[in-house]
Parts: sequence; structure tokens; C-alpha cells
Amino acid sequence: MKRKFIRYGARLVLTASLLGALALPSMASAAGLDSVLGQVLKDNRTESQRVIVRVAPGARLKVTAKLLADGDVILAEHDGIDAITVVITPGHLRALARRGDVLSISTDAPVAGHDLLGGLLGGVVGGLVNTVGGVLGGTLNTVGNILDPATSTTGPEVSPMNLRQALGLSTSLTGRGVGVAVIDSGLEYSSEFSGRVVAAYNFVGGQTTPMTLSATSDGYGHGTHVAGAIGGSGALSSNYDYHGIAPRVTFTVLKVLDASGAGYTSDVVRAVDFAVANKTRYGIDIINLSLGHAILEPAATDPLVQAVERASRAGILVVAAAGNNGVNAATNQPGYAGINSPGNAPSAITIGAAQTFATVARSDDRVPDYSSSGPTWYDGYLKPDLLAPGHNIVSVAAKNGTLFKTYPQLKAADADYMRLSGTSMATAVASGVVALMIEQHRTTFGTSAPALTPNAVKAALQYTALPVHNDLAVQYDPLRQGAGDLNGAGAVQMAKVINTSAPVGSHWLTTTLVPYTTIGGQSNAWASNVVWGDNVVWGDTIGMNQSAWGTNVVWGDNVVWGDNVVWGDNVVWGDNVVWGDNVVWGDTMVGTTDGQNVVWGDSAGMTQANTVWQPLDTGSSSGLTFVK
Repeated sequence: MKRKFIRYGARLVLTASLLGALALPSMASAAGLDSVLGQVLKDNRTESQRVIVRVAPGARLKVTAKLLADGDVILAEHDGIDAITVVITPGHLRALARRGDVLSISTDAPVAGHDLLGGLLGGVVGGLVNTVGGVLGGTLNTVGNILDPATSTTGPEVSPMNLRQALGLSTSLTGRGVGVAVIDSGLEYSSEFSGRVVAAYNFVGGQTTPMTLSATSDGYGHGTHVAGAIGGSGALSSNYDYHGIAPRVTFTVLKVLDASGAGYTSDVVRAVDFAVANKTRYGIDIINLSLGHAILEPAATDPLVQAVERASRAGILVVAAAGNNGVNAATNQPGYAGINSPGNAPSAITIGAAQTFATVARSDDRVPDYSSSGPTWYDGYLKPDLLAPGHNIVSVAAKNGTLFKTYPQLKAADADYMRLSGTSMATAVASGVVALMIEQHRTTFGTSAPALTPNAVKAALQYTALPVHNDLAVQYDPLRQGAGDLNGAGAVQMAKVINTSAPVGSHWLTTTLVPYTTIGGQSNAWASNVVWGDNVVWGDTIGMNQSAWGTNVVWGDNVVWGDNVVWGDNVVWGDNVVWGDNVVWGDTMVGTTDGQNVVWGDSAGMTQANTVWQPLDTGSSSGLTFVK
């Protein structure tokens, strides 16, 4: 059967005026600088900057020696992406960017967990560990803009039992034998995780310190909630009813966020590299990244994206939050282009949030406005990949953490648990389902069969996803929902029949699947498509062992899809302009632009009230910032 290819959009292209804002004219041949550092040099600022320098193969020793000779402070080296984290003066930065053996220089941007907590966000920066005092420059003020500033606790809490029912999950699978690395704010150890933490390390502030179970902590509370949603045992609840999606997974706890919920990109990169290096030792199958920062540069030079891509090539499934930048803080209108890094990593499974309203049936699910929509800044990738329940999700509370102490209204009916909302929670839910998929595949085919690759898992999740409609019964576009809403039962069913031993180019499903899942008495049709790059593919694509499912293929790249159909032979949507006077995706007007701003609404023009993201050349330290 010949596949049908429809392009939902084309890649966003930055205009010459915007590119000029990101690099000095005198540095046309220089290494790429992200938007923050380009502005630092353009403004002739004098304060030192904390940066991540990517170098050409074999050049790291030479570049490091030069930095040390100049008196710059080396904070870390990153073998996985051939990079150096350094505190550097603008003068030295300018010279460094001119070196032929330096590929790119990026801000060591603050990262934060993607939860919706309102007032706490203004204080996130205060407790951020500063390894080298006074050298942060203007980068820290981006943290407050990474998270949605609106408090969102409306609606009923979604108990773990209700969540499992809504996903169509039974209790026969538990995630046994599957390992998850939770890179977050740590873990408050309790009977919920007894016997299942195989390793714990603290990366905050540049350290790599092993932690014993008695010393394992979570000063913020975000990581504990995420881990509980993935695989808490429910031991603190009556009859273990509050257990997570995969209550027998093992955890590798990698702490990168401090007690205020903030940290540095370089520490996250080091944690990801640690997970890759110790994949076999600790049995790590999945990395959960419920954190991120505003996109400051193309994915090809973003250090966090590159770390994620490396993990994916190593066969680890990286599940990342889309971010909570879905609404304009000034107008409260939903909009596009709010995906955060590393959610813009092509090979990551990027998760947006769905709101289930605590019902089992999926027909009333909606996309909450705060959930970030695509396309991704700079590259125009179609993200998120799919949605998962993420609003008012009840999970384990870290009683010594900032969240639990500061927000009593977030405590669940069972006081050992609390509810949080955001794409962080949705990401954890998706990670739990992925763990069940891995377990089911190993149970069916044995551990000797090739493992499900990250691309194959993403394809199965998308193919079985459930399309979501708004209150007017209109289906959300792919930039809002990706392929659709997470279908736990369907995804596990798909994993059960994928024979990864089948040769490339042959059918690999061991049985014919009926593309429907019954949940809450309703029969739900699957999306039955895969969103590949900026195209949506229908047909029997998932039924074949495609070269696209290999670990050596970046999601969205040009590939041959069997039947002699070459990717790229698709229907393009006419003369619509992607980045110019209008931003159009499919047949939907996303907004207008003057080449430097994406504007909400129709083509009536850009005003203070309808501007989504500020220009990148106004001195803002974030590529995506809310208009205040």
C-alpha cells in the first residue's frame, strides 16, 4: 500500500534582519553564538558570561589550554558533546568565537521544572546555586519566563487510579526490569521507592557526588512528584491505590535542580552524559526530562539538544517536556512557537499536556492553554510529538520540599500526596507508559530480541494516539496536539506485536491490529499516522520495519520508506509564506510577523496587546519571553 504524505507546514526561516541581530557584522565567519551572547557582544557588555563551548574533534585540549592561559574559569568538560563550560569575559568571548576550531558558543542557560505554581516562580532565581560568584551576567532573569506565571489548580484532582483507567491500563504490567533515569530536583526517599533506587547522584553546582539513600533529598519536591507519577509503589496510600503507572521500575536519580527548582544547562548535560555512560551498569532504558529553558539557538548547536540526541543514538528513550509557554501572559490568549529546549530535540519524545477532568472517557479531554505548541523556534520542527494527561495529577509529595511547604492548597485528599499541573507531569505519565511498552515487548519476544528503538517507540505512541477535539468539536491541529493524546492500552498493545527481529523492509507486526481502543465504554479511533518532521504520514508505515526506526536516523530526516517511496515526495500546501508577512501552518493562520516577532491573531497588525514573543534584538536574554 502506497503511503500518503501531506506536509502540514514548512520550516521556519529567520529573515536576514533577525540573523543580523544574532551575530555581529564583523564576525561573519565566527563560530555560532546564541541569541544571548550575540546581544552581549553587540551591546559591548563587560560582565563575564557562563557559556558552553562546542569544539571541533580533537581540539578540546588546545582550546582548554588557551582558556586557562587567559585566566578564564573552566567549570566542566563534556566528553559526550565535545564541549567545555567556562566563565569567560566578553573580550575573550569575542576572540574565542573567531577560532576555526570552535563550532558554537551557547549560554549556560538556567533550567527549571515545568510545573504551574504561580507566585513561587518569582523566587526561583534566588536559591540558584552560583558556582562562581558574580559571573552570571544577565542570564538568570530568563528563569521566571520559562514557566507559565498563572496559578492553575482549577478542576478536580486526577488520582493515580483514575489516571490508569483513563489510559486503559490494567495491572498486569508493572515496569519490572525497566530502568528510568529521572533528571530533576532529586528524590525524597520513602517506602514509595523502597528497594528500587539503584543509584543517586547530585550534579547541582558542578559536582558529581554519589548520594546514599539516607542522603537522597529533594529540596524542591518536583523530582519526587515526577518519579511517583512514573512509578511510585503506592505504599503510602490505602491498598496501594495511589501507585504510579509503572510501580516496579528502578530509578537512577540524577539531581540537577536546587531547592528553588532551578539549575544550569551544563549540569543537565553532564547528567545526561552520565546516564549514557552508565546505561548498562544501572540498566537505564528511559531518561525523563521534565525541565528545560527557552530556545536560544537552532537545535543543531544547542548543547542540551545535542546531549539528548546522543542519548537517543545510544538507544535510550528520552522523554522531554514541551514547556508551559502556551499563553500570552499579558492577554491570556493561547498561541504558537512556545516549545522549550530540549523539547526541540528531533529524537526526543516531546510531550504536551492534556486535561482529563478526572473522567475515564477520553472524549472530553482538552489541551490546556498553558501547554506549549509548536513549531519550534529557529528550526520550525513540528512539536510536541503527542499529549499526555498533565493537569492536576496526583503523585508522591516531598514533605520536606519547597512545594509542599509553600502551597498547602496543592495537597491531595491523601496528605502524603499532592497535585501538580504542567507538561512536567504529562512527561512523567508518558515515561511510565513507555516503561510498560518496554516490559511488554521483552515479555513477548525475550531479552535476546533487539530492543525497541526510540524512533520505533515514538512511532507506536503516535500511531495509537487519540485525536483531541476542542469544545466546538474541532480537532486541534498538529502544532497543538502532535499526533494526539496518549493511549496507554494501544501503545502497550502495539509493543506486544512488534517483532524487532524482522529484517528491515519486511512486515514486523505479528498480528493485524484493529486501530481502536475502548476506554470508559467508548470506542476511540487511533490517529493511525506518524508525524515525521513537518509531514504527517498515513498508511501501513508502522507495519513495516523501516530504516527510519533505527538509532542512526534522526527523527524527521530524509529516509526511504519502503515500496520505493522516497521521503519528500509529498503534497506541499501552495504559496503560503512561512516566515514573512504571515505564519501559516497547513490551512491555519498561526499569526503574522514582521520578521522578528510572531504576532497573535489575524493580520490586523502587531501591537503591545497581541505580540507573542518579544524581538530577539532588544536585549532580552531569552529567545522566547512573554511580553509584560
